[in-house]
Amino acid sequence: MQSESARMTTAREASYRVQYPNSKPRAVKVIALDPASARIVDEISKKSWNGAAFFTAPSFTTEETPGATGSGLKAWLKDLAGRTMDLVSEIEHCDFAVVITTAGTDARAVSVIADACALYHKSLVGLVVPGTDDSDAAVTQSMKHLRPYTRMLVIASGTDYIEAMLTALRA
Repeated sequence: MQSESARMTTAREASYRVQYPNSKPRAVKVIALDPASARIVDEISKKSWNGAAFFTAPSFTTEETPGATGSGLKAWLKDLAGRTMDLVSEIEHCDFAVVITTAGTDARAVSVIADACALYHKSLVGLVVPGTDDSDAAVTQSMKHLRPYTRMLVIASGTDYIEAMLTALRA
């Protein structure tokens, strides 16, 4: 009698297998929150990706609407070519967003990105990259900024880890 494994590898059993990939690439927006993480994002962007777009330098302005009370917040991202892109539009057309920050830097800009993700029901993944000289307190401080907004928060050990993470997320 054949074992279950041996039986499953026969040509007859193989004819029942699905003959196409089980999932499509995802449209992922990868956003650096500080200058050090922008260098990491620039390095990672040079690899071959299926549906990932890479951005740096979130910036914000307040726009007054004539006749309206209060003000609206407008946020922009810069792609790696330096073009200015509307944050809300970019989030609207993605499957999820990934924000990257280095330990000890101010990551409060994530709140505006999280608002755009919430508007379109998109998940937000946060990656904190500690440097060799960063203390646990610096890592914790950056995590405190990201934790309330992200579905998944990871301490990434470097660019290899980030690349593996993006590959696993089918970016």
